[in-house]
Amino acid sequence: MKLSRLALAVALTPSLSVADELSRDQALKLSDTVITANREVQQRGESSTASTVFTRSDIERLQPRSVVELLKRVPGVQVTDNGIGSLASLYIRGTKSAQSLVLVDGMRIGSASSGDSNLQHISIDQIERIEVLRGPRSAVYGADAIGGVVQIFTRRSAADELTPFVRMSYGSNHSWRRSAGISGGDEQTRFSLAGSLDETDGIDRTGRSYASDQDHDAYRNKAFSLSLSHSFGDSLEAGISVLDQRGRTEFDNPFGLFDMTTFESVGQEPYSDFTLSSVSSYLDAQINDLWSSRIEVGHSENREESLDKLSDERGVFNTYRDSVNWLNTLNLGSGHSLLLGADWYEDQLNSNTAFEEQQRWNQAAFIQHRYEGEGFSTELGLRHDKNEQFGSENTWSGALTLPLDATNDLILSYSEGFRAPTFNDLYYPDYSNPNLAPERSKSYELQWRSQLAESTHLEASLYRTDIEDAIASDQDFIPQNIAKARIHGFEASLQQELFGWQGQLDVAFVDPRDRDSGHTLNRRARRTLSLDLDRAFGDFAVGASWQAASNSYDDPNNQYQLSGYGLLGLRGSWQATTELKLEAKIDNLLDKDYQRALYEHEGERYGYRQEGRSAMFGFVWTPAL
Repeated sequence: MKLSRLALAVALTPSLSVADELSRDQALKLSDTVITANREVQQRGESSTASTVFTRSDIERLQPRSVVELLKRVPGVQVTDNGIGSLASLYIRGTKSAQSLVLVDGMRIGSASSGDSNLQHISIDQIERIEVLRGPRSAVYGADAIGGVVQIFTRRSAADELTPFVRMSYGSNHSWRRSAGISGGDEQTRFSLAGSLDETDGIDRTGRSYASDQDHDAYRNKAFSLSLSHSFGDSLEAGISVLDQRGRTEFDNPFGLFDMTTFESVGQEPYSDFTLSSVSSYLDAQINDLWSSRIEVGHSENREESLDKLSDERGVFNTYRDSVNWLNTLNLGSGHSLLLGADWYEDQLNSNTAFEEQQRWNQAAFIQHRYEGEGFSTELGLRHDKNEQFGSENTWSGALTLPLDATNDLILSYSEGFRAPTFNDLYYPDYSNPNLAPERSKSYELQWRSQLAESTHLEASLYRTDIEDAIASDQDFIPQNIAKARIHGFEASLQQELFGWQGQLDVAFVDPRDRDSGHTLNRRARRTLSLDLDRAFGDFAVGASWQAASNSYDDPNNQYQLSGYGLLGLRGSWQATTELKLEAKIDNLLDKDYQRALYEHEGERYGYRQEGRSAMFGFVWTPAL
């Protein structure tokens, strides 16, 4: 109830900055705020960036099993995976995984060798909030933010009193979901502590392959999160947050392992032991009425060791990253504000592959001016990055917001982005190119935001992105700056309340093209749709989801097509008592057979299997202390 009154107070005082009204922990509870866009708390309506926000309340209502499942609801975002625990490839507005930035509590978590972020291993029970920015944000974040930015926030305290919870669920394929935690505090100190264990026997992901692959691919993930903050008076606050996931994932290798003695490929039973963790701390100070400053220090690890039960094959790719961020916000008055910042991070790669270089640093400084007036608002940003390997890079961004009336806004924006080559691109033995330049992008966007009626809200975006010096492998599998891409797209998100039903409809049309060949970029569906309907009947709540995607191509040459699909899901809950809630969920109700990727075996191509109809039943217990 306190948060509702606070949100109402902010809505009724638009002339004041949200940062003057809310702490970050308070803002994380609200759906109409955003932090990632400008690295400070602001109302979503004041941000020029197209964004999607999932709060903890949304997560509880939608009952997703993973972060990946949640992200598939975002307009313009596609995620390709081959089952629970498998590598998840993220495509934001037609760009690839390495062209989007993933943060946990402000810290980068991606692999320096491959550029992947291993989103599939982040436990949904350790998350307070997810923010997704669609479109380049390199002027604020630097390298890799060409397609967009995903930021994950760990659990935060929700009340002054001690609030424990216990969750347990069981479902198809011997899947278990167990978690427990406690949070609380007072006006000065707040904390949240939680742990979870997710397990599943999984499914056989490859139907036609080696006999060794004809088993179920199990997955196990142990996760832990901690957040602690303390206020030293009204003008100084410090805090720390920890997120740690570690476990094992089994997978199939239908390509086999080449045996040098028989000169034939043989089957494997491969698996990976993984650790994905981050530690971030901050010191937030209100220097005076005009100047606030924040220092963030963090360390993240992305470790993976791949092994095989039938051979001594072993691969180790561990990324260790240290970072320091310094953010300063100056309120200049008359609607003007200035964001000044400096970033530094260092990547260290530890691998049993002999990379020529295994360490590099990046340092940057940026400035962004914002003006908010009655007739229009503007945003102009510039960032300079200096990287030990690829040199210096400047990126610009600008936006103009035009209020058509009290309920309609038009936003025109231009953004530049770039992607730094990964260690694989630059130094992988025999298949790399140390002379690579960064990929560069330019994006143009028109947004329309409208409160069509009291219970109807619409956001739509029309955009174009051009990517130059894109990194692609030549005929000898050596990466080169040879590719160009052009991406056109349209997105729309409609929120509607009708007869007590809460509806969310998201649609996206994207045309991602290789400008040289004219081919559609692989594994990107050109049309996607996500629909969620929910309604509460007293202590009972029901909901349904429909997700659909058109066909796509598995390969860059557009020779192998992946068929489109539509998936129906149902969910429900019952608040049996004030302390006990029962939950149930059915995914892929129609038992749709579909694939998101293909593999080749003995000269033929087959689709990786996806989980069919599945169910999960459980309870959440929140005892009063």
